[in-house]
Amino acid sequence: MEILQIVGLGLVATFLALIVKEHNPSFAFLLTVFVGVIIFIFLAEQIANIVAMLEELAESAQINMVYMETILKIIGIAYIAEFGAQIAKDAGQGAIASKIELGGKVIIMVMAIPIITAIIETVIGLLPN
Repeated sequence: MEILQIVGLGLVATFLALIVKEHNPSFAFLLTVFVGVIIFIFLAEQIANIVAMLEELAESAQINMVYMETILKIIGIAYIAEFGAQIAKDAGQGAIASKIELGGKVIIMVMAIPIITAIIETVIGLLPN
């Protein structure tokens, strides 16, 4: 039922922003950002539960926690970059939104290098000499 609360809050904020935008566009933008942050805070507990569950699975599968931490950081960067890009798009700054997305992608690639290296080394180790 949490999705109904999120969608309800989002729709109410959307209608309010549309009404307020005619008289005060900057206030409508602030309302949009505020509601986005509220929704993110509302989801923080769910995100923490997912991270805890993934950490338990990694421990039980005896996966190196460095790799799991890196994957979780990559996922976090992707969500944060998307959130920032959407805010920039809402403000009418499509060019800045594109740069935020590009920055997120580059950082993700840099963080993924150790995982890619480990996968390649594992595959090479499995190949016959």
